[in-house]
Amino acid sequence: MPSLGIMAICFLSLIVTTSSHALLDFNFDPFIHYSPDRGNGTEENIPTELHRQKRQVAAPGLAPVEYTVDIEISFPDSSLLESIKDYLKNLSFPVPIKTADAAMTISSINVTTVCRLTSNYETHCSCESGYGWPAAVCTAHATCPDTILTPEKTCDCIRQLPSQGPYCQPGDIPTKSITINVSVRLNVTFQDDLRNPSSELYKRYKTDLEHAFTQSYKSLPGFISATVTGFRAGSVVVDYDVKATPATLTQIENASANIPPLIDKSYQLDSGSFMYAIERPDQTNFSVSPEDIFEGDTVTMNCETSLDIGDVHWYHSGQVILNSRRHSMSSITIEGMTKSELKITNVTQDDTGAYTCTFMNSSLHKKWSFKATHNITVAPINIVQSGDIEVVCDNSEVLLSCCIDGNIQSFTINWRPDGAINIPGATSFTTNCTEYTLQAKPSQCPGDKSGTETTYTCELSTKNGALGSKAIKVTYLAVANVTISSSTKPLVSEGHNFSLTCISDMSNYDKVTWQIQAGASTKTIDPELYVRNWKSPTGATSLLTVRAANEEWNGTYTCTFFQKSLQSSATITVEIVPLPLKQNIIVDPIEAFIQCNVPQVLRCCIFKMETYIVTFTVQQKDFKTEKKTQGNQTCYEYNYTDSCSSRTDVVTYCNIVNQVQDTVTSSPMRLRIASGNIMCSDIIGVGEAGAQIIKRCPIRGNLTYVCVNKNWIVARNSCLSDGINTLLNKAELLVLGPQPAEKVAQYLETLQNDTANKQQEINNSSANLGAIITIMDLVSTIPLEAKPSTMRNFLSTVDIIVSNSTRGAWKELNNQEPNRSSLLLDSVERFSRSLQPVSNTIPSITTTNLQLQGIVITENSVLYYNKSFTFSSSANLSGNVLINGTKIQSLELNSTIISVAFSTLKDILPQPNGTNETVNGLVMTTTVSGNLTEDFQISLTFAKSNSSLKEPQCVFWNFSLFDGAEGWDDTGCQPKDEGDNVICTCDHLTSFSILMSPNMEPTVPGDPPGPLDYITYIGVSISIVSLGFCILIESLVWKSVTKNRTSYMRHVCILNIAVSLLLADIWFIIAASIHDTKEPVNGNICIAATFFIHLFYLCVFFWMLAMGLMIFYRLVFILHVSSKTIQKTVAFSLGYGCPLLISVITIAVTQPRDVYRRENACWLNWEKSKALLAFVIPALLIVAVNSIIAVVVIVKILRPAIGDKPNKQEKSSLIQVLKSVSILTPLLGLTWGFGLATIIEDSSIVFHILFTLLNAFQGLFILVFGTLWDKKVREALLNKYSFARWSSQQTKSATLGVSAPTFSMGSPFSRTLNNFFGKAGKYKISSPETTCSTIEHTSNTYSLLH
Repeated sequence: MPSLGIMAICFLSLIVTTSSHALLDFNFDPFIHYSPDRGNGTEENIPTELHRQKRQVAAPGLAPVEYTVDIEISFPDSSLLESIKDYLKNLSFPVPIKTADAAMTISSINVTTVCRLTSNYETHCSCESGYGWPAAVCTAHATCPDTILTPEKTCDCIRQLPSQGPYCQPGDIPTKSITINVSVRLNVTFQDDLRNPSSELYKRYKTDLEHAFTQSYKSLPGFISATVTGFRAGSVVVDYDVKATPATLTQIENASANIPPLIDKSYQLDSGSFMYAIERPDQTNFSVSPEDIFEGDTVTMNCETSLDIGDVHWYHSGQVILNSRRHSMSSITIEGMTKSELKITNVTQDDTGAYTCTFMNSSLHKKWSFKATHNITVAPINIVQSGDIEVVCDNSEVLLSCCIDGNIQSFTINWRPDGAINIPGATSFTTNCTEYTLQAKPSQCPGDKSGTETTYTCELSTKNGALGSKAIKVTYLAVANVTISSSTKPLVSEGHNFSLTCISDMSNYDKVTWQIQAGASTKTIDPELYVRNWKSPTGATSLLTVRAANEEWNGTYTCTFFQKSLQSSATITVEIVPLPLKQNIIVDPIEAFIQCNVPQVLRCCIFKMETYIVTFTVQQKDFKTEKKTQGNQTCYEYNYTDSCSSRTDVVTYCNIVNQVQDTVTSSPMRLRIASGNIMCSDIIGVGEAGAQIIKRCPIRGNLTYVCVNKNWIVARNSCLSDGINTLLNKAELLVLGPQPAEKVAQYLETLQNDTANKQQEINNSSANLGAIITIMDLVSTIPLEAKPSTMRNFLSTVDIIVSNSTRGAWKELNNQEPNRSSLLLDSVERFSRSLQPVSNTIPSITTTNLQLQGIVITENSVLYYNKSFTFSSSANLSGNVLINGTKIQSLELNSTIISVAFSTLKDILPQPNGTNETVNGLVMTTTVSGNLTEDFQISLTFAKSNSSLKEPQCVFWNFSLFDGAEGWDDTGCQPKDEGDNVICTCDHLTSFSILMSPNMEPTVPGDPPGPLDYITYIGVSISIVSLGFCILIESLVWKSVTKNRTSYMRHVCILNIAVSLLLADIWFIIAASIHDTKEPVNGNICIAATFFIHLFYLCVFFWMLAMGLMIFYRLVFILHVSSKTIQKTVAFSLGYGCPLLISVITIAVTQPRDVYRRENACWLNWEKSKALLAFVIPALLIVAVNSIIAVVVIVKILRPAIGDKPNKQEKSSLIQVLKSVSILTPLLGLTWGFGLATIIEDSSIVFHILFTLLNAFQGLFILVFGTLWDKKVREALLNKYSFARWSSQQTKSATLGVSAPTFSMGSPFSRTLNNFFGKAGKYKISSPETTCSTIEHTSNTYSLLH
């Protein structure tokens, strides 16, 4: 084993080879560590002057021992360090060394600690890359400037070498490299090639400079590289990066000082121009509080560095953070330490991310950057609460909980109740949950508050401000006290009724159920048929009523009130005691003959074997019976003997009494005294010829015998077959049982199958047919879901019994029981009405002889109900049912409309008595569930099955025609014969007065016209012709009669009234022609007709208003003068502007909803939209205004004129008033005032006729009173069309007076005209335009009336 001295010498020999220096001043102090995994070792004495501490060494003869030797070297030239490092890096380890006494191998040599003198002669001992000073050393010695302790208190530089202890140790300091951004100036001229990295100049500069930089910066700890990054103008500025482990600024500056000697002087490097920018992430400590961050918290982040740096910046995900409402920053420097704090209040998940704090220290030649980054995550307080719960107030414990993802102990928990019942609980914790235990006592839950909700909110908050909560709804339920009682004793006989009353002291229940438990089976009673519930202030009551008990009602009854999930019940037991039903007691005989003093056996039989007390009552006397068993029947017999003392019929019956003393009495048996001439006598009975005996069938039904030729012959057999009787018994039990709705679907399937299999029995027996009808009647009382299979089974059964093969049985049944076919029809209607839609649909069902279609009324229902039926198997049998959309919309939501068409029922229902009429088409029935409006209408179309039959009538089947009878009735139905089809509808009446009467509906298209129709058509036609003449005359005399403003405006108004009324009447005729066709009233033509009738009639009224206002203006404002332009503008705005505005608004508002016009007429709607008011209100208002104007005119006329004598006034006033009324009435539309009478409900027809007469002939009245009565018009016509002999000259007075026109009296026609148009050829004229204003206004106004 070599000595340590030898080892040191060997090491030094390696060092010496790396140096070119002649003299080395070094000392060494080996520091040896023994590696125990190599074997045992012993101590070796080492001279004290050579080493500081002794370690174990290997004992002689043992395995090789591994040593770690620390050697300290001192030398004056720091550049030698880099040479040593380069040499050691290039060595190939291991290096073998042999001596005389031993051999050794050097496995690695590392430089760990370097101590240098600074410019101020301080010793700085720094650790090389991968090494650091232990925490004890860093704590005991002052650290170098710019050195920050790590969280473990280790460091990379101290100010002196420790006097004892280890050197820098491996792994204590992370060896992260840093990049130093350096720039230096070359005092040479900048050339553009230095901008181009591919230029030769750029490459030469880069190569030379990087070589010098690399040689110089090798002295930095952990040096990696020095790279030129570019050149800038400003002489030449060189930018380069130096990568190394963290170094002090002094170390960097010292390394930079070595650069000038290493670079060619031609570069003219300025040694005073070095600038440094260094980023030191390892010099900053970053802390965040709290560690777990939740939404709503206030987060504090702290950054600190050991330097005195005042410039601090904060960044979030690269974005600068500024002071704001939620962000606040502060910095402070104490004892050389700079601390910065960022506080964020009410953080959200958007605040998640990387936060960086940056300390900046800048000077002329250096820029230090110290930063640290920390990622924070803001988590929501995800609370998972237990579900809403119902708590029964019975002292039981209920647990509420709120849980989170993490540890709930870091939160403050608060449970807060809010509701009508606030019961506190107890809080407990698990690792991540808080629990709240409730225990509600009955006293804490008042009955009137039972079922109310209380919200329990669990709030989780942190000390930093985060808050989260979840609500749990707790429904407190008080246990109800339920009692049950019976209306009868606990034992109830079959066939008897009983009721059970269940009372709860809680009124706020959700539902009530009734169940029967008998043995292991439990049945739920159908609530719709048997249960009625109601509430009171003190509680609730449920009443179960059983009409006729049978064995299915036997058991223990449980009445349960449900309040949420809480069930409160009471029970009672009801035992059904057997007692045969009256219809199931077989009596024999029903009717028979007895002989005097000859015993007659009376027998009552039942199918049950129970023991009863049975007696026969004969003539109010009871007799005991003898019990006998016959097969599956138990019979009770009594031998009755009659002495024939009274010679009257004997009526007898049997009484059956059960164990609870309830009695049922059989149907009566009638016994007649037989005469002496007995012709038939056998086991059936005795009787004379033609006598009739009725006996009960073995199962159900009767047999009627007639004595013929000494033998009893069966005259009628109404016995049911065994299979049909079984079906009937099951139907009776089903209807009277507790679960009819649940079992009816299965029963209908059985019924359909058995009926199909027993088709022949039904065809041959009216009794079997009648039994099936009874079954259908029973089943139809049970509400059914509209499932296709259930509906088909019911209707298929009906289809079987109305098929043509049953025609013989129907004929016999109708003779015996005429109302049975009516009962079947009623059953189908009841079945249709009670169908309950499934998924808002009614399936269509088609069989051979009947078809069903229907709809459900919903918010998106079709606009009309239109169902067609066609039977291909029957020639020409088809039909249609139509209900318009307005009637459908009036029905309640979820109600149904169902139609059923029968192809063979027309031959089954009885024909009308005393007539030869027959049903000549389908029989269609339509049912509507829910309430109908009074004006509900339906239209049915029938194809005639026999086209040769005449005079069709629309009839319906009346189930209560008179005295309980049923039959066809035509009340309220109106037929319309259309060749091969007949349309049956209701509602008619149309006339001109419909324009004013909202209650009068138009007649059905095609109906024969009535008196009002004739008056309307004749009057309107005459008006059209008259208005044409009026317009023609006005055009001929226009220039002659419009020479002053008053006359001009008067004729403008008359002409426009005539034109508007003419157009309105023409459109009225068009609308009437549309209605009178056989086609339905619809289409755009009818809409157009309605619009133009509305528009032009309004024009008539508003032009009448314009004329009335002009008259009023001339009478009242005598001295006021206005121009023609103003008067025409006002008149045309009133006459056409207002009507157009009203008409357009009316159609725009109502037509999109299809409520603009009436359904059966081209006129404004009343029922749905009240659009008719858009005509009625303006018309009546104008009539009212014009009536006032007419009164003003009459008052003016009654005033005496200036200069007139009283007697003269009295003579002319009455004539003037009558003339004024005659003229003003048609021109101002006063006749329309009679429309008020027509809009009154149930108004007399006289008002309608009067209104129609006055207004239909309005055009004629305008021609006569508005045009021909005007003297100016007559004169103008005479002057324009006089014969050649007539003189055209006339003298005119200069003053207001009388002028007599000169006519050729030789013409008889002229005399006639004079006599017809005036008083002896004299007439008043208006003053010329040149007269004074007062005279002009007065005369012009009066000329309006002439």
